[in-house]
Amino acid sequence: MLTCLFEDNGKAFLRHVTVNAIVIKDNKILLGKRGTYNGKPIPEFGKWGLLGGYLGRDENLTQAIKREVMEESGWEVGDVLLFRINDNPKRPKEDKQNVDMIFIAKAVKQMKTSDEEVTKLGWFDLDKLPPKEEIAFDHGDSIELYKKFLKEKFILPVLG
Repeated sequence: MLTCLFEDNGKAFLRHVTVNAIVIKDNKILLGKRGTYNGKPIPEFGKWGLLGGYLGRDENLTQAIKREVMEESGWEVGDVLLFRINDNPKRPKEDKQNVDMIFIAKAVKQMKTSDEEVTKLGWFDLDKLPPKEEIAFDHGDSIELYKKFLKEKFILPVLG
């Protein structure tokens, strides 16, 4: 939670906005094994997760997801589509109550290597994913919803 002081000296506890991407190439999904930030393990260290992070000041959602995927994987992405807004305040293993904007994006070209936040990248068939206990936060739920979307083609974005 963020503690904010407003112009009238009022205080409020606010939630963070995060972005994550379901990056697709050749019918496979790109996951990153969570690493460190400034040398310290990040939450859910060592687990596989979607690529993403915090929305930066002065950037829009599309800029944020493209930046985060590039930082964490070195991949340029295109055809970015808002898939899901996960606003559950009781997300597992979350202490900041992040509101997560989850996108579908196509991998275009790998431009560089990943940063320290990702120790390993892996392309996975959607039917050969790591076990659920090895996937960070509730990212596995979003992947399962994506698999359902491929079969049913329901209206996007999904709220909740």
